[in-house]
Amino acid sequence: MDCKEAADEVDKTVAVMEKRKPSQSQPGCRDDCTDVGAGCEDVVKKFQLSRVMLPDDANFMGNVHGGIILKMIEEAGSIIGTRHCNTQDGDRCLAALVRVEKTEFLSPVFIGEVVHVNAEITYTSKHSLEVQVKVIAENILTGAKKLANKAALWYVPCSLQNVDKIMEVPPIKYASAEKEEEGRKRYEAQKLGRMETKARVEEPMPLRPNLEDAPQERHTVGFSQSSLIHLVGPSDCTVVDFVYGGVAMKLMDEVAGIVAFRHCGTNIVTASVDAINFHRKIRKGCVVTVTGRLTFVSNRSMEIEVLVDADSLVETQTGKYRAVSAFFTFISLDKENKPLNVPPLKIEGDDEQKRFEEGKSRYLQNKARRLVEKERQQ
Repeated sequence: MDCKEAADEVDKTVAVMEKRKPSQSQPGCRDDCTDVGAGCEDVVKKFQLSRVMLPDDANFMGNVHGGIILKMIEEAGSIIGTRHCNTQDGDRCLAALVRVEKTEFLSPVFIGEVVHVNAEITYTSKHSLEVQVKVIAENILTGAKKLANKAALWYVPCSLQNVDKIMEVPPIKYASAEKEEEGRKRYEAQKLGRMETKARVEEPMPLRPNLEDAPQERHTVGFSQSSLIHLVGPSDCTVVDFVYGGVAMKLMDEVAGIVAFRHCGTNIVTASVDAINFHRKIRKGCVVTVTGRLTFVSNRSMEIEVLVDADSLVETQTGKYRAVSAFFTFISLDKENKPLNVPPLKIEGDDEQKRFEEGKSRYLQNKARRLVEKERQQ
């Protein structure tokens, strides 16, 4: 997406935001509605989350971490999904994240900017719902706005009485039959993608070699592979003691960033994230191991596979299991935030070569898709 297209997206989103002026409450609206004027149905279908970016949110170059943006996206999606699913009678429920579709970071976000996360429910099946999100970054000194991110997330409602019970989702009204059909196709595609990914990622990630005992050559997979170990506490969890999806995504982005920095040694930022799949819930009291390794490197980008394994300290009989998986793409930047060339990846062994070829295929497919979208918008 070029600058003009991004500006057009911002103008459209801002125009919608500015139209939402307070007016008389619609019949049946909640007293605490802050988005009145479009009727209760739109209140439930749309939600906005805003926050100023602080130094703790950014790296040493002032670029806001992609994980912070992902966490805000998930928070907005969880709120709107939970609100919508609790408009019906029956058990109260909480919307649990199961998948994030490929999302691209279109513009960098900096300290001091205000991030507006606009979420809207765009499709519902019997037991799941799709939330599409646009992230607008605003410079409050100049008033300039830019489109920073677009994402699509899928949630399922879990009963608060029994978290293993999946509730039914109230249907939404569609603008047209075509919109509903488009949503159904996205639903089928994500369902197939989740099944394929789950079958592929069950194999364990090997530990990073001890570089002191067996020094690794720079720019190899083993040299940059990195892990974080995190004990899941109450602040990481929902009211039913499962980890927020945004917490897991933030940890994954941090690990991927370490891998990217170790490989190129420059300022790095998240460029995109392939589909993030949440295979199993992570409970409070689990120790999670988040591991990232390079799979593919082009002239200007690095693809990093990130896997999250969970091991309960309380329920020891369950053993370690794969909870989340994704591919992150990072780019290297100079001091003026302009792209730099990335050092080539040195491949060692058949397994690394296989992962490299698979990563190259994803890279070429994504490149072709972006070209098609660009031509369609021109």
